[in-house]
Amino acid sequence: MSTPTIVVVGHGMVGQRFLEALAERGVTARARVVVFAEEPRPAYDRVRLTSYFSGRTPDELTLVEPDFLARNGIELRLGDPVEAIDRAARTVTSRAGHTVGYDTLVLATGSYPFVPPVPGKDATGCFVYRTIEDLLAIEEYAMTARTGAVVGGGLLGLEAAGALKGLGLTTHIVEFAPRLMPVQIDEGGGAALLRTIESMGLTVHTGVGTQEVTADADGTVTGMALSDGSSLDTDLVVFSAGVRPRDQLARDAGLTVGERGGIAVDARCRTSDPAVFAIGECALASDGRVYGLVAPGYEMATTVADLLAADGARPDSDGFTGADLSTKLKLLGVDVASFGDAHGAAPGCLDVVYSDPQAGVYKKLVVDGAGTLLGGVLVGDADAYGMLRPLTGSVPPVPAAQLVLPAGLGAPAAMGPESLPDEAVICSCHNVSKGAICACSSLPEVKKCTKAGTGCGSCVKVIGQLLAASGNGPADKGLCGCFPYTRAELYEIVRTLHVTSYATLLDSHGRERARGGDGCEICKPVVASVIASLAPALGVSGYVLDGEQAALQDTNDHFLANIQRNGSYSIVPRIPGGEITPEKLIVIGEVARDFGLYTKITGGQRIDLFGARVDQLPLIWTRLVDAGFESGHAYGKSLRTVKSCVGQTWCRYGVQDSVRMAIGLELRYRGLRSPHKLKSAVSGCARECAEARGKDFGVIATANGWNLYVGGNGGADPRHADLLAQDLSDAELVRLIDRFLMFYIRTADRLERTAAWLERIEGGLGHVRDVVVHDSLGLCAELERLMAGHVAGYRDEWAETVNDPERLSRFVSFVNAPDTPDPSVRFVPERDQVKPDLTFLTLTTREGANAR
Repeated sequence: MSTPTIVVVGHGMVGQRFLEALAERGVTARARVVVFAEEPRPAYDRVRLTSYFSGRTPDELTLVEPDFLARNGIELRLGDPVEAIDRAARTVTSRAGHTVGYDTLVLATGSYPFVPPVPGKDATGCFVYRTIEDLLAIEEYAMTARTGAVVGGGLLGLEAAGALKGLGLTTHIVEFAPRLMPVQIDEGGGAALLRTIESMGLTVHTGVGTQEVTADADGTVTGMALSDGSSLDTDLVVFSAGVRPRDQLARDAGLTVGERGGIAVDARCRTSDPAVFAIGECALASDGRVYGLVAPGYEMATTVADLLAADGARPDSDGFTGADLSTKLKLLGVDVASFGDAHGAAPGCLDVVYSDPQAGVYKKLVVDGAGTLLGGVLVGDADAYGMLRPLTGSVPPVPAAQLVLPAGLGAPAAMGPESLPDEAVICSCHNVSKGAICACSSLPEVKKCTKAGTGCGSCVKVIGQLLAASGNGPADKGLCGCFPYTRAELYEIVRTLHVTSYATLLDSHGRERARGGDGCEICKPVVASVIASLAPALGVSGYVLDGEQAALQDTNDHFLANIQRNGSYSIVPRIPGGEITPEKLIVIGEVARDFGLYTKITGGQRIDLFGARVDQLPLIWTRLVDAGFESGHAYGKSLRTVKSCVGQTWCRYGVQDSVRMAIGLELRYRGLRSPHKLKSAVSGCARECAEARGKDFGVIATANGWNLYVGGNGGADPRHADLLAQDLSDAELVRLIDRFLMFYIRTADRLERTAAWLERIEGGLGHVRDVVVHDSLGLCAELERLMAGHVAGYRDEWAETVNDPERLSRFVSFVNAPDTPDPSVRFVPERDQVKPDLTFLTLTTREGANAR
């Protein structure tokens, strides 16, 4: 029996989901699967397309696991779209001339951007906003532009406007409808969104259309003429006025298409040809709609995969007869969500509305006479979306008014996602119910087993709440066997009671069995860090090797250096902002040469020196301190570096002095003890050469000041930082970083990076923004005082060490032979430097001879 061939035309998000569904159902093991893609790269996350301008690379947007195609035997032909279908012969022919036969053909051609047929639409400087290649072209052209205009105020239009603003352009939005996002939100929501967007410095023109794009003699964009008789001066135009189904290939093949476009399909997504299917934005569903959201496309993809997996039998699913159009997005930093009957089209329905124009918050719930929730619109505060959307079609357990009123204006709704029925759909992208989620034990397991949380991401918070609520009882939240409190609780105990020693804290607040003891290796460094971070407020020395503090430190802090594989140590001088003079470079070179150290330039814009014995550390640091260097704190849970690009001073794209800012921040926060290491960077423009969005706190220059991002990190589990505030002055930026860092230090768990902390802390980024930007808890003055105390009390640890004979006495290999170096610390040459001489394995023969 011959192997059947499935040909897929298109490799976007829906096409990739179809391939995954085939693989999950074992179809790829018994069929040949060939995919033709028009774009030069595999499927990527088009929902998060705009994140490219925030530093995410095209590779990071990919949806295809590295070995997925090879593992499942899928043939992918990039940059080679299908141009003809021969239904009689059951073949397709690509642009490159490849002809492939099929038993089943699946069209996933998506949609194309609609460009209004106005004069000048093809002028140089006009773009669409649909693919990564579009974004690359816009980014390049924007380097020589000053003003940009976006035609269209819908979802993609607002994202495009945010991208232009981030590129430093004065930005206009032109929307023909009387409000922004007319499909998703109502008049009240549009008004709230308009106020918020205009407060960001964007200019919005609603109720007008584009009559013409004007150009100069060379055909380059110079402006736009609008339908109300006004005009705009602009250098760049982005058309984002909606999309149309890409159905031309189907039309040419004689397949039935809708009057207004879209390939007509039945409930099984089968076209007028039984061997041909259509899924995603190119399909006109059996309910007469073309769906432009990813979730319905995913449902179509699984519908076809179910049918093919059934191999002639009746599939378990009922097919695709319609989809939920609910959506939650963050546009220009503003949360916007709509679900169900958002516009209140049902007869006799009632609107329950809460509006706070000053805060830019608008919430509307649509209910019927019996109190059944029919839909809603949320602008400015969409935290309740994950709970409200699954309640659609039911009577909520509390009155609708309680679901929209903020705390303090009415009794808050005493309900959470755990009150939802098991059949409630939590993840609409992948149609995953509450019951399926609660059957898992962790978020990674949920994502792996159900794919919930891997689509648009709006359900992740609710998933976390459900997992927490479905536990088998409260877990011991204590830091360790010595303390029944978390690190954050211990911080508050030390701060409020002015506890200045570990022994006092253990005896007064430790577990009964631990009191009077020596503690453990988990809690001792934690308490040492807490006391050090609060030292100015407690009135104690912040030097980590003083008195009891010295006994609490781990190995690295104990010698103010990182221990390496062979027992040697590294030396990392601070180089603020990566800026260094030739004289200081020469000192580092001379020290490395004289002590035979291995030298390496790091990703943090510093120079690391490896291979020092513990007894050599004071000698090396004496020379470095005399030359003006300070400790880089590479050994401590504290600020490491603040990277920078060369910024406005040297770079032709720079809009601010990033080096000056980076140096200032690094000198301000040096030595700040925290739950985990802290890294930062400052980029002088939106090109983001300093990789600020991969840092715990990152700063990116704009034409109007600085944008502050928080909660990023690289490593094994990378996370891009989130925008906390934008267009800040120098003083505003420093004040917010002060607050953010001290709030993190106050509330984070042991060894918890800011990225994990931001994901874990209740309320997430929104709560952190409320606390540090809006002072919702009234803590900001105290947080600023604590940081001011740190800045005023900072002393370089190595400068204090090399000038104190008593402190120097600890830097010996053997206490009973202080002048004897450790003979096990050996090196061998490599590439004109040295490396550790390590014995990895010793084999002993029967005769007793050793062989390495």
